[in-house]
Amino acid sequence: MECTVNRVGGDYFEQLGRSGHSTRITDLDLFAKLGITSIRQPVIWEQITPSGDLRATDWRWPDRWLSRLRELSLKPIAGLVHHGSGPRNTHLLDPEFPNKLSEYARAVAERYPWVSDYTPVNEPLTTARFSGLYGFWYPHKRDDRGFVTALLNECRGVVLAMRAIRELNPKARLIQTDDLGKVFSTPLLKYQADFENERRWLAFDLLCGRIRRDHPLWKYLLKSGATERALEWFNENRCPPDIIGVNHYLSSERFLDEHLNRYPAQTHGGNGTHRYADVLAARVRAKGPAGPKKLLSEVWDRYRLPIAITEVHNGCTREEQLRWVLDVWNAALNLQQGGVDVRAVTAWSLLGAFDWNSLVTVKNDHYEPGVFDIRGGQPRPTALAHLFAELASGREPQHPVLDTPGWWERPQRLIYGFALTDSGTLLKAQGPQVLISKADRHPRPLLITGGRGTLGRALARACVLRGIPHRLLLRSEMDIADPESVHTTFHSLRPWAVINAAGYVRVDDAETDRKRCYRENTDGPSLLAKECKQIQSRFVTFSSDLVFDGSKTNWYVESDQASPLNHYGRSKALAEVRVLDSLADALVVRTSAFFGPWDEYNFVTIALRTIRAGNVFRAAADSTVSPTYVPDLVNATLDLLIDGENGVWHVANHGAATWAELAINAAQRANLNSSLVEPCLMSDFGLPAPRPLFTPLSSERACVMPSLEDALARYIEDCEALRTQPASRAS
Repeated sequence: MECTVNRVGGDYFEQLGRSGHSTRITDLDLFAKLGITSIRQPVIWEQITPSGDLRATDWRWPDRWLSRLRELSLKPIAGLVHHGSGPRNTHLLDPEFPNKLSEYARAVAERYPWVSDYTPVNEPLTTARFSGLYGFWYPHKRDDRGFVTALLNECRGVVLAMRAIRELNPKARLIQTDDLGKVFSTPLLKYQADFENERRWLAFDLLCGRIRRDHPLWKYLLKSGATERALEWFNENRCPPDIIGVNHYLSSERFLDEHLNRYPAQTHGGNGTHRYADVLAARVRAKGPAGPKKLLSEVWDRYRLPIAITEVHNGCTREEQLRWVLDVWNAALNLQQGGVDVRAVTAWSLLGAFDWNSLVTVKNDHYEPGVFDIRGGQPRPTALAHLFAELASGREPQHPVLDTPGWWERPQRLIYGFALTDSGTLLKAQGPQVLISKADRHPRPLLITGGRGTLGRALARACVLRGIPHRLLLRSEMDIADPESVHTTFHSLRPWAVINAAGYVRVDDAETDRKRCYRENTDGPSLLAKECKQIQSRFVTFSSDLVFDGSKTNWYVESDQASPLNHYGRSKALAEVRVLDSLADALVVRTSAFFGPWDEYNFVTIALRTIRAGNVFRAAADSTVSPTYVPDLVNATLDLLIDGENGVWHVANHGAATWAELAINAAQRANLNSSLVEPCLMSDFGLPAPRPLFTPLSSERACVMPSLEDALARYIEDCEALRTQPASRAS
C-alpha cells in the first residue's frame, strides 16, 4: 500500500486515510485473494505516536490490521518511517532522531513479537534527497550538508532500530528499500553522471560498512558535514540488509545534456559548474533505458545479498502499467534462473496513490489508480489485479495488450525528435540504431468503427499513442447493421475487442429520419454485440445523456431509469437494452456534450471561433449538461475496456454547466471577450427534437474522469499547441 506520511512545513501529508484504507479492513481480504504471500504493512511512527511520547501511543489500528493479516496468513513487513521525518518532537537533522526511532522500534517489537520482517526507514537516500537536498519535504534544506546529515541520521536509525528489535527477536530481518536509478550523460557531463551513479548506493554502502577512506565519496561526505568518526561508526556497526529492496521506476533513469536548446525550459538545471537538461533516459538514449535486469545485476554484483523488487509501478495508462510489471517480472525470473538470489516482486501501489505528480508537496487530490481503483468508494480491481493474480498462480499472462512492447521500447519514446548515443552522437529518431524491438508478434487488433467520426478518430489517435494495435473502419469497409458485412469482417480480423464509435448523431434530423437513426444506433450495436459473443471478443458501445428526460433535480447515475424525450434518445436507450441482452459483459458508456481539440464542429470550438471573430454567440442558459473532453473520454474508455469492466458506466468530466456557462468559461480561459456570449432559452432555438433541460451525469460505480475545470484548461492548452505547431505535425 502507499502509506507515505511526509511533512511539508507544519503539515503532515498521509495516504492511508485518503485512500480510505485506514477505516476499511476488508481491503486485506481483497489483497489476500491476489495470491500474494507478504505485504509491506505500515506501522508509521508519526501516526501511532504523533507526539513522540511512547506513553501516548495508540496501538488500536495496527492491532486490528496485523491481527487480520495473521489470520489471512499474509506475512507483514513492518514499515516504521515512510518518507517522513518522525513525530513533531524530532526531525531528520535532529541528532537524537536515531535514538528516538530505535525506542519506537523496540516498542513495536515488544507489542508484536511474531513480526519478523522490518523496514525501519523506507528509501532513506531518496528521502534525504527530497528533504535535505531539494527542499521538497521537511526540514526543507537545499544543500549537501542537509542531505548528508539526514542520510546519516536515517541510516544510523535503521542500525539502532534493528539492534533494538533483534534484542527481542534475534531472527528479525532487515528488508532495506531504496530507489535505484542510473544516470547517463554526454561526455562533458560524465563527471556529474559518475557522481550520481556512485551516490545512489550510499544508503546500502553505509549499512554494509563499505564507506572507508578509499570510497569514491569519502571526501564528498566529509566536505558535506560528515565526520570521520560518524562514517567509521557504520563500519564498526555493520547492519547489512537481509534483503535489498529495489524500488525502480522508468523515471529513475536520467540523461544529462548541456545542449539546453534541445529541451523545454522545465528540464533545465545545473550543478554550479555546468547548466544542463535532466530528462528521462528512455526519451533520448539510443539504447533506451538500462532496465530492471541490468540494474538488478548491478545490485547483485556489488553486494551479493538477496534482492527483492519492492516497488513496481509505471505512472501511465493501464496497458503501459501492465507491460512494465511484466517486464520487471520477466527480468526477475531471468536473473533468478541465472543464479541471482531474487526473492520477490512487489506491486506498488495496491490502492493507488495521491499527488505524487507533485511529489506530495501539495494537496491537489491527483489520484493514480493502482492494483485497485478506489474512486468508487470501494476498491475496484483493475487489470493489474488480474495480472498479479496470474503471476502469483504461475499462469501465463493473457491480456492482448501485452503483445505490444511498452512505450520505452517503441520509437515514439523519442519525443524530442532525436536520440543520443553514450558517446554523445546525435541520431535521427527513426534511425535503425534507436529502434528497440522484441520478438516478432502478431497481436490481435482492437477494432474501432466510425472511421470518419470525432470519437472513432480520437480512439484511433489514443491507440497510436498507447501502442494498442487497432483497425479503424469506415462504413465502406464494414456496415455495422449488415449481418454479412459484420460476420465477414470479424472472422477476417479476429479482434480481441470491438469499440463501436459509429452511429447516427443528428439529433434533430432523427425526428423525421427515424428508420436510419434506429438502424445505426440500435440495430448496429445489437448486431455487433451478438457477433462479439460468437467470437468471444469484448465489446464497447456509446450511449447518451439524452436517454433521460431531465425531470430529476440531482445528477443522473447508472441505475436511473431511461426515459428519453426524442427519437435519438430512444434509439440509444433501446440499444443499451439489446446490447446487454445479447452480451452481458458488454460495456455501455453513457456520455455527454463532446468537445475536443481535433474537431472543428463541437460546441466549445464553435463558440470560441465565433467570439474570436467578434461575433455574438447565443447559448442556452436553462439547459444543464456534463461537458466531456474527448481525449479524457477515450482514455477512460480504453482503461475500462482493458480492466474488463461491463454494464452501463457514466463517463463524463466531473462537473456540470449550462451551455451558456460552458461558453463563458471557455472564452475566459482563452482570454476572449466572454460578454459576447448571449444567454437565452433552449426553446428560443426552435429545435425539432425536444431536449431535456437537466442531464448532468454522475456515477455510482466510480468517477474515472478529471474535473471539467481541469479538462477545459487542457483543452485551451491543446488547441493553442495545435494552432502554433507546423501543419505536418498537427496532422
